[in-house]
Amino acid sequence: MELLEERILHDGNVLGENVLKVDSFLTHQVDGELMAAIGEAFVEAFRNEEITKVVTIEASGIAPAVYTAQKLGVPMIFAKKGNSLTMNDELLTAEVYSFTKQVTSTVSVSKKFLDETDHVLIVDDFLANGQAAKGLIDITQKAGASIAGVGIVIEKSFQKGRALLEDTGTRVVSLARLDGFVNGKVVFREADI
Repeated sequence: MELLEERILHDGNVLGENVLKVDSFLTHQVDGELMAAIGEAFVEAFRNEEITKVVTIEASGIAPAVYTAQKLGVPMIFAKKGNSLTMNDELLTAEVYSFTKQVTSTVSVSKKFLDETDHVLIVDDFLANGQAAKGLIDITQKAGASIAGVGIVIEKSFQKGRALLEDTGTRVVSLARLDGFVNGKVVFREADI
């Protein structure tokens, strides 16, 4: 997605060998026009699927997921990290390791929002090692729902996430695929759409 790649080049900051900071438009401050374009791109990529829900994980996946769900006209569900007093229903859970935070969290979705009648599109901001998306696949499968695929805003193709997800038989569509970082600059590989 050319618009996204241009924004990464202009506003993204490479931190070390494996980290791209995109807080000015995706992970902290959100660019609504860019998110709308991202939502449209995911809808186009999965146009032949009869998606009933969009599922993501808090927090940075929420913006692209909600714009995608809005374009599809379906609800968006986000898996919560940790429990709250209000989440007392039966929960679907998975353990998820965060590459950027270096912690493992239990994420959960209430069973009342996801069941065997659903056909789910999973959307997330980044794909690195694949643990967040894999956790969402596990939760979706525990609910008995089917999976249309995984939509990723930015994929670090030099890490193992895509292979992990594709090994589950899941289709992965990434809007921007990073091949690596050279001298503090992003190197792209051809995106899926």
